[in-house]
Amino acid sequence: MSTPVIIYSSTGCPRCLQVKEQLQEWGIAYEERNITDNLTYFEELQQRKIFGTPATFINNKPILGFQPDKLIKALGIENESNTLNEEAITKNTSSDSAEAGSKDEIFQSLDPAINNDTYDFVVIGAGPAGASAALYAARGRLKTLVLDKAPTSGTLAITHKIANYPGVRKEVTGLELLLEMQQQAKDFGATFVRTQVTAVDFSDPELKKIITPEGTIQAKSVFVGVGAKAPSSKIRGEEEFTGRGVSYCSTCDAAFFENRLVVVVGENEEAIHEASQLSKFCKEVRLLLPTGQLKGDVTLEELEGKENVHIYKKHRVKEIHGEHAVERIVVQDDERKELTWEVDGVFLYLVGMKPGTDFIGNALVRDEDGYVTVDEQMRTSIDGVFAGGDARRTLVKQAVISAADGCIAALGAEKHVNKRAQMRPQYS
Repeated sequence: MSTPVIIYSSTGCPRCLQVKEQLQEWGIAYEERNITDNLTYFEELQQRKIFGTPATFINNKPILGFQPDKLIKALGIENESNTLNEEAITKNTSSDSAEAGSKDEIFQSLDPAINNDTYDFVVIGAGPAGASAALYAARGRLKTLVLDKAPTSGTLAITHKIANYPGVRKEVTGLELLLEMQQQAKDFGATFVRTQVTAVDFSDPELKKIITPEGTIQAKSVFVGVGAKAPSSKIRGEEEFTGRGVSYCSTCDAAFFENRLVVVVGENEEAIHEASQLSKFCKEVRLLLPTGQLKGDVTLEELEGKENVHIYKKHRVKEIHGEHAVERIVVQDDERKELTWEVDGVFLYLVGMKPGTDFIGNALVRDEDGYVTVDEQMRTSIDGVFAGGDARRTLVKQAVISAADGCIAALGAEKHVNKRAQMRPQYS
């Protein structure tokens, strides 16, 4: 394919990596221009009134953020499969190719032989819960298979900085931490496959059935470790100005807003951390807490001590406006009055996550929001089927909690498969 593709990226940007991995999967060659390493590339984007990465130019037309549908259309591959002819695959210039390669080595396409086999333990979802479950199950000598349709798009994978995971003292990206978890599970013998689970059948007490586009997989036990996703509704103007003043990552885009006024919207740990980071670059940071209540183990103490940070409780962004880039926003204040603010950027960290459990249907008991109902051992309403991580309702959402869920579920699965009276801890 001769279409010239240029990606403006920044170091540590999870969505930049997603774009590059997708193009690699399609066999599309591209030139990467890293704005973190080269000021000229940074200035090129500013001159185009683009204030965020990734910015993918195809025939000189930009696609901002990670938007696979728009990439497909711009590349003219609507009618082609996601895997193009091998002869179209060329070596790219990505500085992160080694990191992407690590993921590619972990996951494989679904071999038809898998459908003819029976697994001791099948894990649906390869995030921290699924990777942990796979690790403990494989180490317990269960024949373990992990299924995930998009291994680098989960909550942990797109978290740009982790500094509180026990035993990991240095700051790492969420993707780096996740790859280590997955690789460790693979080292113990777990098989990782990229595919989508479309349905399940748990009617047979002995063999559970997991349905994918490539066929049906059989398992003696199953762990549902799928993540949660944000609601599809967006703020008016959000999509239009993504990359032109609307951002979701300070690591990627803070430099664009040096000495400017930005608004941060959100009440979780990530929003508070991002507001703090942006305060180091921006003239003023306005933090909006839509409900006025913080979520998770986080406080406003640090932000309240910064002169250039102002906190607005029970304020919401209703609309985002501008010509070529963000210029102003409409805010609803705590008395439900609408205000118009002149701003340069909006960083969004809105929650309201829902578990991706629709494929389960009525096979398991779920609550009104779709969370799988489990007991303290992660057991669901079906014997031999477990669930954890963001697939179940928890007090707080943290990777370490999801990993613990996976551990408990795997030990329970080993007990179930081997018909033991009690769980067997893996001390060595």
